[in-house]
Amino acid sequence: MKADIQIIDRGRGPQLSTSRITVQDLVPYFQQQCSYEEIMAIMPVLTAEDIRAVERYVQEHYREVMEEERRIQERNAARTNPPEIEEIRRRGHAKLLALKEEFAKKKQQERNGDVPNG
Repeated sequence: MKADIQIIDRGRGPQLSTSRITVQDLVPYFQQQCSYEEIMAIMPVLTAEDIRAVERYVQEHYREVMEEERRIQERNAARTNPPEIEEIRRRGHAKLLALKEEFAKKKQQERNGDVPNG
């Protein structure tokens, strides 16, 4: 029998009991309205149940989660990265956009009934 997925704090803030993924790790994806499939493609360790548990936690603790997100964004804005790190971030963002586009195309193909067998 599978154990219940819980949100616990092991010192890094609220995180899934099933992995080291924190609530704050997923907030940007929720803000970008990524689908569960998109999030799981980016973080293959997650299941739909994991994402649902974090989503539920965010809904139940919205003010605290968003205040922490604001603090994180403020800290990040004050930081500067070396050029090689900025390049890695740029490529990661481009990969995310490409994945979102790929998922959108697949969904459109499914709606049109154009999905090839394979």
